[in-house]
Amino acid sequence: MSSDTLAPTPAVPDAPEHADVPRIVPRRRLGQWTAAVAVLALLGLTGQSLLRNKAFRWDVVADYFTTGSVLRGLWLTLWLTAVVMALGFALGTLLAAARLSGNPVLRSVSWGYVWLFRSIPILVQLLLWFNIGALYPHLFGVRTVDLLGPVAVAVVGLTLHEAAYAAEVVRGGILSVDRGQIEAAQALGLSRWRRHRRIVLPQAMRSIVPPAFNMLIGTLKGTSIVSVIAVNDLLFSAQLIYHRTYQVIPLLMVATLWYTIVTSVLGVGQHYVEKHYARGAERTR
Repeated sequence: MSSDTLAPTPAVPDAPEHADVPRIVPRRRLGQWTAAVAVLALLGLTGQSLLRNKAFRWDVVADYFTTGSVLRGLWLTLWLTAVVMALGFALGTLLAAARLSGNPVLRSVSWGYVWLFRSIPILVQLLLWFNIGALYPHLFGVRTVDLLGPVAVAVVGLTLHEAAYAAEVVRGGILSVDRGQIEAAQALGLSRWRRHRRIVLPQAMRSIVPPAFNMLIGTLKGTSIVSVIAVNDLLFSAQLIYHRTYQVIPLLMVATLWYTIVTSVLGVGQHYVEKHYARGAERTR
């Protein structure tokens, strides 16, 4: 036999079909399950309290839930929210553009506006505007008390307050866009307007939409503060009723339920709007 001939390889016995494989045992999360049980128990007790506590007077809540005065107050709340958000973001966009401009005067004025109106509590601002007649009895040749009624004061005060926050939201969204894309658009010869409309704004909206919707929901709830200057919004309408009927808790629950319903609807709208602007950034599997 030649030395180059290889020796036969010994046969390897086949592995048994049911070899002993270590079984993976999931880690026991006793703390998480204990916390979950405690939370469920707490929710159950809370729900039971809401349903069985006679002080809530759910029958009274049902009677006043869709009454005319409450619905008129709800409508004014929705109208005030829409007007304040539209005007606030319009002014805030101008302030953001001034803050991002190359003019030091515009940048300083914009920064000062944002600093001032974010420093003063909104209630103080509304009371100052409500009593502006003490400082300026006449504006544009008209008595200030005749020119600025409670609703006008609410619009002016809330708009100036929201514009300061909207300016920072818009500015942050614009700064989130990669500078290289703007430079590439400049190299292609796109005008300034087309760069902002086609390049900057669509990408900035991904960063603007979430905080803008949070501002919208916050403004809706924040309009309740105008009740202190006798604006007949949802909360003030409920207050007028319980001052007459002394059913304080049921009427507050009416306002609470309406605020909860409207903010929930806005939350659903926020989900779909964010999904729309995030289409280009979503990863496909």
